[in-house]
Amino acid sequence: MAFARSRPALAIAGVLGLALSVTACGTGSDKKSDAAGSAECAAYEKYGDNKGKKVTIYSSIRDIEADRLAESWKQFEDCTGIEIDHEGSAEFEAQLGVRVDGGNAPDLAFIPQPGLLKRFVDSGKLKPVGADTKKMAEENYPADWLKYSTVNGQFYGAPLGSNVKSFVWYSPKTFKEKGWTVPSTWDELIALSDKIAATGTKPWCAGIESGDATGWPATDWIEDVMLRTQTPEVYDQWTTHGIPFNDPKVAEAVDKAGTILKNEKYMNGGYGGVKSIATTAFGEAGLPITTGKCALHRQASFYANQWPKGTKVAEDGDVFAFYFPAIDPAKGKPVLGGGEFVSAFTDRPEVQAVQTYLASGEYANSRAKIGDWVSANNKLDLANVANPIDKLSVQILQDKSSVFRFDGSDLMPATVGAGTFWKGMVDWINGKDTATVLNGIESSWK
Repeated sequence: MAFARSRPALAIAGVLGLALSVTACGTGSDKKSDAAGSAECAAYEKYGDNKGKKVTIYSSIRDIEADRLAESWKQFEDCTGIEIDHEGSAEFEAQLGVRVDGGNAPDLAFIPQPGLLKRFVDSGKLKPVGADTKKMAEENYPADWLKYSTVNGQFYGAPLGSNVKSFVWYSPKTFKEKGWTVPSTWDELIALSDKIAATGTKPWCAGIESGDATGWPATDWIEDVMLRTQTPEVYDQWTTHGIPFNDPKVAEAVDKAGTILKNEKYMNGGYGGVKSIATTAFGEAGLPITTGKCALHRQASFYANQWPKGTKVAEDGDVFAFYFPAIDPAKGKPVLGGGEFVSAFTDRPEVQAVQTYLASGEYANSRAKIGDWVSANNKLDLANVANPIDKLSVQILQDKSSVFRFDGSDLMPATVGAGTFWKGMVDWINGKDTATVLNGIESSWK
């Protein structure tokens, strides 16, 4: 999906310390008045004097991640006088449309699906970004990222957070104890799965329950495998309907994913059999790794936020992740990822100022210092990224040689990508055959 698919924000162990001291810029009622001319606020002067102005933001980011957002732009608020009112919702994808159609749109939304973004553009609801935001985004993000929020030649939102999805989580501690080796090829991955299954332990765990977004983790599986069984060009054809959803190439990828996801010998460690995947909450799906009830969990970089308090995320720690191996090395080392785009439903000067700031290197580094966050912003300094998985992700995102592709369902029209594709994957996990599922999704693509 979608979560950045900014997925529903995940519970995480402890908040890291403030990255920036904001007291020098004033707080509360003394916003801006005491900040003017201070050294700490010099970088924010270009955003203008907006004392007393308010900007509303709606996103899927909740709980501790929402607290970190508020922390990340606190100095900007104090120095510019703009109050940012952020609301996060677990039902963001469904409720954003309701609010927009009902005349209650937020000023800004962090939209994780280019397909959903396009829907709002097509209905005339989104505002193209201002010149300052466009310039900032072009300076700080790769062209490939900018095209995802460009519709009919107009640019509608700079990227914000990002994630790399092509990871398999595991326990280095358990692997060392069992003498298991991290696989570097698909064949080695399957051999390892068979080896673990032979011991009586289900090697894999998964969960696709996510409220209104139930099904999205399975679409990520299909997209990752599609990138590994086909060329990037075929993947692009699939996400733009250049080939039908029920094309044999797509069916091949689904069936290949099914050799793991629909394999009763492999699934679903700690929860039950294959069908339990549909009712297991995605945020809890990998937790059996910490108790030895499963060994492998394919999930994005943001899953680093989900482990229980005190869990060490590191190569020599309690949990870590390895690259989801390529199936055909001749097709390179593809990387699936996602991200949010900061899009505006209003274009008041203070809204444009916030939109521009969120595209800046200053913001990217402010948020990164607080911890557990990834961005494709090329001004992000790796030294500010502490989490080893995040550091690895940023290196991948900034590597010009990576074969990167955006989450496929997020690129598709929302009725398909966040609709029939999600629902179809639930049916598929519950036993419906590949052809029937793909035919149903194809028939929904208008």
